[in-house]
Amino acid sequence: MASSQSGGQLKRHAGPIGLLFASTTSMIGSGWLFGAYHAAKLAGPWSILSWVIGAIIIMMLAFCFAELATMFPRSGALVHISHASHGDGLGRIWSWMLFLAYVAMPAVEAEAVVTYANNYLPFLVSPDKGVLTVAGFFVSVVLLGIFALLNLLAIRKLLQVNSAITWWKIAVPVATIIGLIVVAWHPENMHAAPHSYQISGIFTALPAAGIVFSFLGFRTAIELAGESSDPHRNMPFAVIGSVVLASVVYVGLQIAFIMALSPDQLTGGWATLSFAGDLGPFAGLAAGLGMTWLATILYVDAYVSPGGTGLMYMTGGSRILLANGQLDTGPKGLAKLSPQGVPWVGVLVMWIVGCLFLLPFPAWQKMVEYITSITVLTYGIGPVVLLCLRRNAPNAERPFKLAGAKVLAPITFILSNWIIYWAGFYTNSVLFILIAVGFVIYALYYHLVARMPAEEFGWRYISWLLPWFGGMWVLSALGGIGGGAGVLPFVVELILIAIWSLVVLAIAYKTSLSPAETERAIARILEDNPGENAPSLP
Repeated sequence: MASSQSGGQLKRHAGPIGLLFASTTSMIGSGWLFGAYHAAKLAGPWSILSWVIGAIIIMMLAFCFAELATMFPRSGALVHISHASHGDGLGRIWSWMLFLAYVAMPAVEAEAVVTYANNYLPFLVSPDKGVLTVAGFFVSVVLLGIFALLNLLAIRKLLQVNSAITWWKIAVPVATIIGLIVVAWHPENMHAAPHSYQISGIFTALPAAGIVFSFLGFRTAIELAGESSDPHRNMPFAVIGSVVLASVVYVGLQIAFIMALSPDQLTGGWATLSFAGDLGPFAGLAAGLGMTWLATILYVDAYVSPGGTGLMYMTGGSRILLANGQLDTGPKGLAKLSPQGVPWVGVLVMWIVGCLFLLPFPAWQKMVEYITSITVLTYGIGPVVLLCLRRNAPNAERPFKLAGAKVLAPITFILSNWIIYWAGFYTNSVLFILIAVGFVIYALYYHLVARMPAEEFGWRYISWLLPWFGGMWVLSALGGIGGGAGVLPFVVELILIAIWSLVVLAIAYKTSLSPAETERAIARILEDNPGENAPSLP
């Protein structure tokens, strides 16, 4: 039992508000500082609809994961979920994809802090290329180190720190919305420069402007399920509640941003919209309106918001690694806990690998699309697992059961694939190449180095991944976004992706574990580390 061997147990001290704020602070990070500006440049006033669509898509995913999270109240629950439907083979692949999705987030938030700090310390970011300098790199490394040190606190203290940060992170955007609406309101901007944007920008803004990126943190509460005082009650509240809260904030910010712009700023079209240095759109807008008090608060928040998000993503990522160690997906040492009940090895790995991510992605914009694509790809498994478990484990305990899952889950899977497509051919090519290389290395190690039994690899159960990833790459190549050939019109491409998504879903459904195998997998997951289920003494 991992917990007993590692000197401690996970402490079940996370209450509903702590979990709600854990997900909320993961969503209200650097995205709100940049998202409204980039979305407006791509979709003009229609960018308001972009945020609404993004919120609806993420909410549908949140509903799927809310049911799954209550079935597997374990820290690192997303790793356990993938084992339950298609066995250890898929679990191994997905667990490391999840890690790659999480580990880059603290780094991108550290880069956001450094980018804003460059206004006062202009040696952190190269003025020509907009990427980190050597000094900026080392400052980012130190920031990641601070995130790691705070994560070594007991979960109760960590969530107390995070709750204080989250109150600030909610208050500042709300003050920004109210302040801009009161000082400047130009409804004519809703009809300004219609020639300078396309309706398709509503959808391409979802990944390109960081809209989906801004919502990705809703599952942080899921990763802390094993530390929840009452996961069956707290998980749906935290997951769904955080998406609702963040949606209201983001839509309000986009409306306030558009209405506060001076009509003179739009004479050249939405795509030409700019502020001094392009480093702080809301701060630049506030300063231009004479709201120096708000501009000052926003520059302070430029450190607090990304910092809080990076802190909680390091928390979630370390729990992914903890689950990898518990399920033998990775080294058992990843499951080691400190006396405070913290997976300290996972925290250390998150810090080291996060620093390495600063090298190939030395700018905020360079990392956002990568994170969006790989994270949405890992989200896509949620609807698949939900449907498979509904069929193969109909009597499993489901404290939260999604109504209409047979309809909503396929729709959600289609929406996830649309987001991947909207990221563009170039981004998807990099993503699928990374996955393919990682899979080949893993398969060679499994068969030739470790010499594990071939039947245990689970080829049959993971075979549906090839048509999913391969089909998405081909369709992305035929489309006209991000370097695609542009052979197929935008609407036709969306229809084809929807059809192919249903085909992939049917294949995944047929290649899942049998009901008996599913029951055994669920029992193994729920029985693993029973010490997690015992409440901790004060």
